[in-house]
Amino acid sequence: MDKNNENNLSQMLTDKFSVLTGKSHITRNRRIFVDVPKEIFLDVIDYAAKAMGFDFLCTITGLDIADDLQFIYHLANKDGILLNIKVNVPKSNPEHPTVMKTFNGSIFYERELIDMFGAKIEGLPEGRRYPLPDWWPLDQHPLRKDWKPKNQSEIKVEVE
Repeated sequence: MDKNNENNLSQMLTDKFSVLTGKSHITRNRRIFVDVPKEIFLDVIDYAAKAMGFDFLCTITGLDIADDLQFIYHLANKDGILLNIKVNVPKSNPEHPTVMKTFNGSIFYERELIDMFGAKIEGLPEGRRYPLPDWWPLDQHPLRKDWKPKNQSEIKVEVE
């Protein structure tokens, strides 16, 4: 099967994961979007990277959509085709596994999901916060639609 064709790549996904039938959409040339259930997310990521040639993680986009958070993993192959893997996690318990075993460079994108959305990325090693400063309150996630900033007098800033 020609891996340079969006239709063939989309078909490869549904052949491997029948649950994805009807969940893969080609939005324009070289752009594939697929909605993936959380339960098979890591399997799809691993398959896309190893069997389909999507070996570059461009970025991860986070969205707040109603009762869920949606994470879109933008993967590219050497031919410039982008595979956008979308996964939803409940906002009430936003646990999601890291993709560091497949994409080592995901660490900063995943730290951003933690800071900006309050995601709980399982398997991510301890480290500094990103992109928010260390003094930023841990319970404040500014890209959530329900976020209300604390009064400035409640936030203590320590500058060295």
